[in-house]
Amino acid sequence: MTSRLLALCFDADDPARLARFWADLLGWTTVEDPRGGVAVVPGDDTGFLIRFVPGAGPKVGQNQMHFDLTSSSLDDQRRRVARAVELGGAHIDIGQGPDEEHVVLADPEGNEFCVIEPGNRFLADCGLIGAVACDGSQAVGYFWSAALGWPLVWDQDEETAIRSPHGGPKITWGGPPLDPKTGKYRLHFDLEADAAEVDRLTTLGATRVDIGQGDVDWLVMTDPDGHEFCALPPSRP
Repeated sequence: MTSRLLALCFDADDPARLARFWADLLGWTTVEDPRGGVAVVPGDDTGFLIRFVPGAGPKVGQNQMHFDLTSSSLDDQRRRVARAVELGGAHIDIGQGPDEEHVVLADPEGNEFCVIEPGNRFLADCGLIGAVACDGSQAVGYFWSAALGWPLVWDQDEETAIRSPHGGPKITWGGPPLDPKTGKYRLHFDLEADAAEVDRLTTLGATRVDIGQGDVDWLVMTDPDGHEFCALPPSRP
């Protein structure tokens, strides 16, 4: 088997509040999460949940991954930005130039995301969440392609992207230089993977790690770039 992407998980200071922000911004619905937080369920073909669980801790530097949200027109882009600010988001400066057409924002807990300008060909037909944009090497793009069984849809100048054969967002990696790791990441992927699949992930370059998770029924692993993810047993909600 290949691993199945179940969720993108946010560590949050206030999971319920952060879930409400993203549910309202995306037009999705919230449900109780079995891991003790809140989940936001897609209303489109995104194909995975967004989970919000307790335990963020102080934010240091930029997150290693963020959403690129799409827009259909300049008015739609402005409306989406205004809605994000109305819900508790904020404009932020991460060094983008004055001529950039995308808008950089942060959610109420400082997690970065972008609202991309209309007409972006790379994200065409990807839905509202056009991409999960990640800091990562070409090798880690190859790792996730093999882990999920998603084909590479971009592989140029050490930048890579994959996309589910069923559609939905792309997952992209920007290539070097990588940002230094400053502690446990606030965002990570949750995968469904049985014992045999965990062994296969290890042969692909993943590593089992202990971050103090205690006696739980899932494994914490890192990809070849050292980014954490969780491997959950099959049939877990």
